[in-house]
Amino acid sequence: MTVYFAGQIKIKNREAYDRYAAKFMDVFSKFKGTMLAADFDPKVLSGEWDKDRLVLMSFPDEASLMAWLTSDAYKEISADRDEGADITALLAQGIEVMQQ
Repeated sequence: MTVYFAGQIKIKNREAYDRYAAKFMDVFSKFKGTMLAADFDPKVLSGEWDKDRLVLMSFPDEASLMAWLTSDAYKEISADRDEGADITALLAQGIEVMQQ
């Protein structure tokens, strides 16, 4: 079942985050994910939001998402991510739709 990854990002060190971002797609492209959105200015429709960026991705299943997230290649660039930003990461299960 499709799963979704949502990252809510608050930049704290632009230089470190830019190093991470420069390497991100090279790593991400080796896995089964699809980038759905990466927005530095999402429109808040309700409530409060104090982050700087929203990233949405989909994966065919949770195992594929975890393979990317726990890969050596991703761990290697994660130091710059951690130095560069505070990230709230969410995994959401997709909805299985019955065909008629």
